[in-house]
Amino acid sequence: MADTTLVNGQITDAVTQANVKVLGDAPAQALGTLYQVMAQSVGLSMQNAVANQQNMSTIDTAVTTQGVNLIYSMDVAADAVGTSEIFNSNSMAGLVAALAALKK
Repeated sequence: MADTTLVNGQITDAVTQANVKVLGDAPAQALGTLYQVMAQSVGLSMQNAVANQQNMSTIDTAVTTQGVNLIYSMDVAADAVGTSEIFNSNSMAGLVAALAALKK
């Protein structure tokens, strides 16, 4: 029990016990707050990652569409020249073409 003062000893004991309880609970409260903040931060970073993936998917779709449109808009003559260059520079393709010509 506390020293004798003008205040009742039971009151000083109650205040002292309340103060000790607050000091004893402080580390647990601090860690609880820390864990909540960490969970919120991780959740927000995951949410940002998903949003970025969705945005990149949209951009990838636009790029793919633009590429296909470019391929479809090429001239037939340019296709023929490109195919001819590929077959003429490829020795295996030339051999296959020669064998096909012999078979006829």
